[in-house]
Amino acid sequence: MVKKIGKSEIRLLTEVELELMNILWEIGQGSVKDVLNNLSEDRKLAYTSTATILRILEQKDILSSKKQGRAHIFKPKLQKSTYESMSLQHLIKNVFNDDATLMVSRLIDDKKLSEEELEQVNRIINKSDEDE
Repeated sequence: MVKKIGKSEIRLLTEVELELMNILWEIGQGSVKDVLNNLSEDRKLAYTSTATILRILEQKDILSSKKQGRAHIFKPKLQKSTYESMSLQHLIKNVFNDDATLMVSRLIDDKKLSEEELEQVNRIINKSDEDE
């Protein structure tokens, strides 16, 4: 799935790219060291590998960076909500034959939502109906 943002085309992220982006979306911005410090303790990723992946994301126009002392500080250019929407559209189109109801049905059936979660989904649906 490709989405244009400005002059750039944004594609779905690889697993490790998404892992690093989730960290940057959470902390807002950071150096390679900041990103590594926010990885889960059981996740081993070398400094050079992390730096390379962040540079690739910058080349893809998903991150920007600025030099601060000896380090580069990386900041997301792509909002998480934009990526979430793009990913969902990709799933709906390519996995659920362009039928969002199939995706929602699968999510509800497989996750075995609790009563509280189902009530929350119903509130979201009702709010969406009110907004229209």
